[in-house]
Amino acid sequence: MPDVRQGPLAGVRVLELAGLAPGPFAGMMLADHGAEVLRVDRVKAVTDAPRADVMDRGKRTIGLDLKAPEGVAAFKELAARADVVIEVFRPGVAERLGIGPADLHEVNPRLVYGRMTGWGQDGPLAATAGHDIDYVAVSGALSMLGREGDRPTPPINILGDFAGGGLMLAYGVLLALFERERTGRGRVIDAAMVDGAAVLFAMFYQGVQSGFWGPRGTNLLDTGAPMYDTYETADGEYLAVGPLEPQFWDTMVGLMGLRDLPDRNDRSQWPALKARLAEAFRSRTRAEWEELFDGSDACVSPVLSMPEAARHPHNVARGSFVEVGGVTQPVPAPRLLGVPPQDLAPATRLDDLSSWGLPKEEADKLRERGVLA
Repeated sequence: MPDVRQGPLAGVRVLELAGLAPGPFAGMMLADHGAEVLRVDRVKAVTDAPRADVMDRGKRTIGLDLKAPEGVAAFKELAARADVVIEVFRPGVAERLGIGPADLHEVNPRLVYGRMTGWGQDGPLAATAGHDIDYVAVSGALSMLGREGDRPTPPINILGDFAGGGLMLAYGVLLALFERERTGRGRVIDAAMVDGAAVLFAMFYQGVQSGFWGPRGTNLLDTGAPMYDTYETADGEYLAVGPLEPQFWDTMVGLMGLRDLPDRNDRSQWPALKARLAEAFRSRTRAEWEELFDGSDACVSPVLSMPEAARHPHNVARGSFVEVGGVTQPVPAPRLLGVPPQDLAPATRLDDLSSWGLPKEEADKLRERGVLA
């Protein structure tokens, strides 16, 4: 992998402390647009084999023992040349190691220090363990997800870890870098997944309080409405149906040849209308429905598996997926027109740290002592 990165973040150096999901995702988002991301893992975890994890693409990696004084000193030398640090520990851990914001700002006042946690740096839950499902639950968002009369349904870990966590942290890093152009100083970012998940549901908080949005699974966009749901086909596959606007609805039912349907504007008729649609969609295979709706404004799409998504004609035409190191993965987003394609090679070990301020002689000594890998 070449050390020269391309894109709007070219020249921005990021130290990413290894962790789960949201931290690596934030680092990936920055690397995808040109940042030079150096992933710092435990010494024993680093080998010469490339890391196939998609979220480590475009990065380099080293192992560093941060419990050893020499390892902490080395990390500070790296931080002195960095623009950003991504830290993923529980509150107080980085300070106990000697690599907290105050420690690193002593050697680099321009450093942007991004802290990624579930509960945030303060508050009654800050020191406790948790996972995506917990943060999304306490944000209020999880209560809104699922079908009527059923339990709340966790959206895998997309809402907390990735959207509310890693993506928010990457956004915060960009804000701090932009501000640094005016002030000349870095800033600490407190990115909490519980906060991020709540922000993503801003529209629905207003909707619930105004009475526009009702209980889980009874609304326009949460499987309550017949014109915004998934339906099974004759071959056991599924279609995503979303003709919300009247003109798109008319297109769909017209192509399906449906007549005398219950009034979709009468909520009391939604169960009956949904039953009619379910019966109709079970009459043909998914492929047959795809052919019928192809090129129309019916807003009906096949629910594709991940392998199918990579082969879909639209995604193929846009080059939305690429194979790197034997792994099919989505290309960077958003697209910045005119920027050359980014190097998405799997992360490999970085041996020469001299450009990061760690001379070869010093690095060799640390490796001999088992502090650096």
